[in-house]
Amino acid sequence: MLLDLEVSEGEWFDYFGSHLDQTTGEVVHDSPVEGGPRMKIRNIQPFIEERMTARKQEVHNILNTKSRRMERVKDYKDLTTSELLVEREDTWDYVIQAFEGFKDKKTGKDIKCTKANKVKMMKLPVIDRFVARCLQLISESGVQEAEAETANLKTGSSSQTNKLDPE
Repeated sequence: MLLDLEVSEGEWFDYFGSHLDQTTGEVVHDSPVEGGPRMKIRNIQPFIEERMTARKQEVHNILNTKSRRMERVKDYKDLTTSELLVEREDTWDYVIQAFEGFKDKKTGKDIKCTKANKVKMMKLPVIDRFVARCLQLISESGVQEAEAETANLKTGSSSQTNKLDPE
């Protein structure tokens, strides 16, 4: 199996709105807006892995009531409220690489792609749902590519792989 170990630069997604279905309470995603705003989103996994390796671990000795022995347990140190806030802001800054076409409702001017604006936008439920859906699509595409690679290796003697339909 051939793997690309380099972290991808992200994918551009045309903005699509969403709303909650009144009867079921589920999120319904609208069709993408052609020629409208768009965002460049990248997979969150490398960021999480980097942060987890950098985070300090604490070791505790805890009594196992069944065996009556002390067991050594490793756990990550809890973050303070301010550290959690900074980590959340860093996460959105990492995930959203770029955006274009979003305008400020008050001024009508384009919103610049800054960390502060990314954080403000993520507080809006429609943008939060949009980014979450994009991350889900990126994750699903990785699974589909892995399954296609496995299927290609099983079905034929050809070493050439087939590309998936982008839908």
